[in-house]
Amino acid sequence: MNTPTFRDWQSVQNEVLRRIHAREWKPGDLIPNETDLALEFGCARTTVNRALRALADNGLLDRKRKAGTRVASQPVAKATLDIAVIRTEVEERGQKYGYQLIGRVEAVPPVAIGASMRIEAGDQLLHIRALHLADDAPYALEDRWINTNVVRDALAEDFHGISANEWLLKTTPYTHGEIAFLAKAATIDEGAVLGCPPQSALLVIDRLTWDNAQSVTKVRLVFSPGHQLRTIL
Repeated sequence: MNTPTFRDWQSVQNEVLRRIHAREWKPGDLIPNETDLALEFGCARTTVNRALRALADNGLLDRKRKAGTRVASQPVAKATLDIAVIRTEVEERGQKYGYQLIGRVEAVPPVAIGASMRIEAGDQLLHIRALHLADDAPYALEDRWINTNVVRDALAEDFHGISANEWLLKTTPYTHGEIAFLAKAATIDEGAVLGCPPQSALLVIDRLTWDNAQSVTKVRLVFSPGHQLRTIL
């Protein structure tokens, strides 16, 4: 019986996963090196490298230079988070989506925001405030700063007919981002916009996206009381 060959990194990844799940390679075990696996699988070493890197990124393998690759002793479960188009998110809940632009202005951001976005002192950004609705009720308050040194086309968009959230996801690439989740008490202003009493418990998502070394946008989404965030592991 001939040994099967593996022509792409996904098939190599699947075979490595099979061996881990079957306990052929147990937690903590040192697995064969890339050269030996490439010879066994009948593929290029680069193919094996990509498969092992993907599994390491998912927390299933521990890779250390000069020490080899081991099956993780305590695999880490990672959540997958996508930047959602809020309109789609609302519609997938079976609700009618609505949108209201509250404000659009070019302004110098607060010092903390400018520092986190790594812009020059005194640079103006585009500041957008908007309300997303579900079945005509407040869903999320969007407070966003757009780096127009990077996203120049945003200056020509009035954001009355489309939210900055949706427009950016359709038109502007990004390479990576930072995200934080927090709970906070509603301010008087937030309560007035979201239709809830001040001091109501609110879920907040703070997100900053980058195109390589340049910031693209920083947004704070404040959701109405009772909002639930769901993701997959």
